[in-house]
Amino acid sequence: MNALATFGGGCFWCLDGAIRQLRGVEKIVSGYAGGKRPNPTYEQVCSGTTGHAEVVQISFDPSIITYRDLLGVLFTIHDPTTLNRQGSDIGTQYRSVIFYHSPEQEQDAKEVIRELESNKVWEDPIVTEVVPYSVFYPAEGYHQDYFNKNPNQPYCSAVVAPKVSKIRKAYFDRLVKA
Repeated sequence: MNALATFGGGCFWCLDGAIRQLRGVEKIVSGYAGGKRPNPTYEQVCSGTTGHAEVVQISFDPSIITYRDLLGVLFTIHDPTTLNRQGSDIGTQYRSVIFYHSPEQEQDAKEVIRELESNKVWEDPIVTEVVPYSVFYPAEGYHQDYFNKNPNQPYCSAVVAPKVSKIRKAYFDRLVKA
């Protein structure tokens, strides 16, 4: 039986491109969560007024890839110490956030953050929010699988591709075989 994970860590194109390539990830949808406005558009979310974050919702097979594995990927591809920002992407829509779907996911997320902090992986404190999942709104169709469909787009070449490459190296043994 598949499980769900919902993460925000900057632009959803980066998360989607990196996580999509892992075995056990059955489906990944870019979208919006954590805000008050129902059915927001990309433009509304980018305005910073909806309270939503850009997120990916991952349907995965926990017998192949665990929730903790996915948390490891999340913390590998984004900086969880910058509040409402990833690189030049600035605003609450780019915040680092984990929307947990169960008490076990909440516990795992908090434990992983504690481990990262105790191991001093970053000099600055982790600001990732760990909050209950409530609702998810899929992003517009053109945002889905954006990196694979637009690898030569400048943002994809400059920002997404290095993150995808980093995951390919760090998780080589977990990649979907072509």
